[in-house]
Amino acid sequence: MSTVSLFIIFGVFAVISVLFNFLFLKWTRTLGTKNLAPSEEERWSAAYKPAIGGISFYIIFLVSYVVYLFIHNPELHTAEEMSHLGMLIVVTLGFFTGLADDAFNTLPWLKFSAQLTCGVLLLLFDIRIEFFELAWADSLLTIFWTVAVMNSINMLDNMDGVTTVVSIFILLAAAVSEDPLANHNFFYTFICGGTVAALSGFLVFNWHPSKIFMGDTGSQMIGALLATVGVLFFWNNDYVMMEHTWYSKLAIVATAFVIPIADSLTVTINRMGRGQSPFVGGKDHTTHHLSYAGLSDRQVGYVMLAIASVSVALIALLRYVDPEFQWMLQSALLVFAFLVIGFLYSSTRWKRSRDIFESKHL
Repeated sequence: MSTVSLFIIFGVFAVISVLFNFLFLKWTRTLGTKNLAPSEEERWSAAYKPAIGGISFYIIFLVSYVVYLFIHNPELHTAEEMSHLGMLIVVTLGFFTGLADDAFNTLPWLKFSAQLTCGVLLLLFDIRIEFFELAWADSLLTIFWTVAVMNSINMLDNMDGVTTVVSIFILLAAAVSEDPLANHNFFYTFICGGTVAALSGFLVFNWHPSKIFMGDTGSQMIGALLATVGVLFFWNNDYVMMEHTWYSKLAIVATAFVIPIADSLTVTINRMGRGQSPFVGGKDHTTHHLSYAGLSDRQVGYVMLAIASVSVALIALLRYVDPEFQWMLQSALLVFAFLVIGFLYSSTRWKRSRDIFESKHL
């Protein structure tokens, strides 16, 4: 199948996503009602908006899977088919976990248990991070990674458009880190390409001023997908670098996930410093502090878009740098990641931002 044909198919998926989100917006006012109920969490937007974007993500995800089944190469090895099934099951569990939370406001330990189960399921389907070269250590890292990514994407979903944009660019980074048209990648090309199309259609309604949220339904599903993609295309990617060492693994993972990592680390450090739980929602995320510093919600979205774009560009360069000099670019990736993390963390320490936050919340 040609690249043009793929773009046409994904364009159709994006149009379908726009239509689904438009219909859901008109049709339902029930999901996401927990935003109206009393809660310990502080939400950035006081206005009620239906948290139903995740439903369209999952529908397009399933459509992508069905289309793939019609055109896939039947010569796939059993191990590859098992990993495909593993991704399908993990993403489905993430979707229904978020759906239950949006509809019924479930207890935090139930969500954590489901995230833990997603990590275990990846192991059962032989999707494991290869880092320590010790099965038990790599298994623990895979479970931790899955829980961490699902939580970080959920936490990042705190301002219009941010999580949607970040998720799109992580999936694009996965695409440029491999050969998307290779037979062994065709399944992931369809699944991830379809999800990018779904997210793009959703962004039409989620960009500031938003009319719709993805809710936990969307963030848990996308988090489960990104956790799986992270293992396959960043932690274990042997295609983009001649020698995929621990150093190069950290470089590509930190660059691809730099925004979720920076936000989660910042929130955790600051909340623990104030003696607060890092797991209860609040208005102290890096995106919020950029707003306190004087940026509009739309400008915050552009900042995140710019960071995500540079991340993808740097990862794409890895495929074209002479192997002899790859270590230099890997170092550049790590420096970029540290600079972004430092910038976003320091934004919570800027005087204007800190003063406004303390006057409103302390």
